[in-house]
Amino acid sequence: MKPDYNRPNVVMMGLGYIGLPTAALMASRGYHVLGVDINPEVVNTINRGEIHIVEPDLEGLVKKMTEEGRLKAATEPASSEVFMIAVPTPVTDQKAADLKYVESATRMIIPHLQAGNLVIIESTSPVGTTEKMLTLIEAERPELKGKIHMAYCPERVLPGKILYELTHNSRAIGGIDEISTQKAMNFYARFVDGELYPTNARTAEMVKLVENASRDVQIAFANELSLIADKAGIDVWELIELANKHPRVNILRPGTGVGGHCIAVDPWFIVSDFSDEARLIKTAREVNTYKTLWVIEKIKNTARAFENLNGKKPTIAAMGLAFKPDIDDLRESPSLFIAEYLHNEGHDILAVEPNLKQQSLDGLSLYDYKNAIEQADIIAFLVAHKEFKNLKIPRDRNRIILDFVKALP
Repeated sequence: MKPDYNRPNVVMMGLGYIGLPTAALMASRGYHVLGVDINPEVVNTINRGEIHIVEPDLEGLVKKMTEEGRLKAATEPASSEVFMIAVPTPVTDQKAADLKYVESATRMIIPHLQAGNLVIIESTSPVGTTEKMLTLIEAERPELKGKIHMAYCPERVLPGKILYELTHNSRAIGGIDEISTQKAMNFYARFVDGELYPTNARTAEMVKLVENASRDVQIAFANELSLIADKAGIDVWELIELANKHPRVNILRPGTGVGGHCIAVDPWFIVSDFSDEARLIKTAREVNTYKTLWVIEKIKNTARAFENLNGKKPTIAAMGLAFKPDIDDLRESPSLFIAEYLHNEGHDILAVEPNLKQQSLDGLSLYDYKNAIEQADIIAFLVAHKEFKNLKIPRDRNRIILDFVKALP
């Protein structure tokens, strides 16, 4: 497919953590991509060849693709051959999928659709979403009934390695019919070097949810072990290390809960639709949510004991706010929730996030990590960022260290 610089080959709806890297990658493989985002600031940033997220190697690729004219950003879509939707799917207060962004993106492309177009949804979605969006398209444009190809293809990427994993990880690709599946397979083959596995849309939708629910269950086991070990007076890190010596055991590392837009959210989509059957999945979500509250209580109890002993409120360094190490992604972050909760309760919090450039965040003042440990009475490690690994804690006075993530060796 030779790029036509007057008309995009691909329209990418959503230029966030998945949409922008995917758009840049497609552009680098010869497609002419129009990225669409409702935020004009994001659009202007990308058209300057800059990026609004932190992801290794992405800024250089975006700069190169925009300079070559292969990647452009806008607030409105245009006609194209392929339309991709990579917008957020948050969870509602009732723990169900909120499809308002997917539906909004679909409505935005409807006026630009033509017979033979391929529409692909990448947004994490409950089973049946692809079919629902097709029904919406055909209701608005009945003349296109039976003439639009639709498929679902979930991403499988790790923040910090997105470009590599978008290229090399395998994909499950499911169309609403065999022709749609094959057209989507041919499309992805241009920029994905990993294996492409054909299936149907419903199975592909469930694959994404099951992958993240599986991870959630595994993390819940590790987090539950940490609660048991603490009560039993056992070092959970030594416990897990020794248990993992078994050739068929691989226990994950416990943390402060589970964050990110995927693992902390997607299992609820299964629970919402299959509440009677998804009992283990629901329990895992509850365990991981409880672990965050347990960490808060642990810090509060330590602060209370410090105040009783010293006659003053302690200064607490909250070391790390992102949902996982070495990224700036705060989505559903249990560490950010912990820092904000303690701050709102009146505790003196020195919030630390070395991957953020700003000086404040939602009422929290952000501190350099070295300055924070100098000032803090209690140092609570909430994320195992690389900056903390060889940190020397000053010994000029007694400081209490709470390492919930094995950030220190």
